[in-house]
Amino acid sequence: MHPSQRPTATCIAQSRQQQKRHAGLHAISNPTLADIEKRWEAMPPQEQANLWMALRDRMKTDWHDMTWQEKKASYWIAFGPHGPRALDPPGETKQMILSVLGACALAGVIFAVLRLFARPPPKTMNEQYQKMSNEYLKAQKTEPITGVSSEGYVGKGMIQSKPRRGPPPKDDDE
Repeated sequence: MHPSQRPTATCIAQSRQQQKRHAGLHAISNPTLADIEKRWEAMPPQEQANLWMALRDRMKTDWHDMTWQEKKASYWIAFGPHGPRALDPPGETKQMILSVLGACALAGVIFAVLRLFARPPPKTMNEQYQKMSNEYLKAQKTEPITGVSSEGYVGKGMIQSKPRRGPPPKDDDE
């Protein structure tokens, strides 16, 4: 082929543009688009992709040139309740709630069993012992600026537990 007979880059670009324009001019057949809502999930993925690409090419043209079926199918494929937007199967909400409640009940049973067989709380976890700790800290003048030993202190100090039933603990109590 002679160099003057070779197509130029602009010629190639123009022919590609014409091919693109003509690709979107032909309407997609109505039988292909009929009941697309019912058939979409059962269609093979390749066929879904081909149909969507054909519709996408048609949407690039003037929408007044599209048929009613094409507009309806384009909208349904783009925004319809399929794939991640599919509706939940019936009874799924009830099953989910029961599963969560069951898991919470199981956690409560495990917690109760562990508490039933656990050791008693240590002797330091009662109000009387913690009051005695406050008195000891005052006697030792611990934290004289901001702590229990400070002048005008109004906080609870070491007290964080409920009062203990029974006599106050002794130092050698376990």
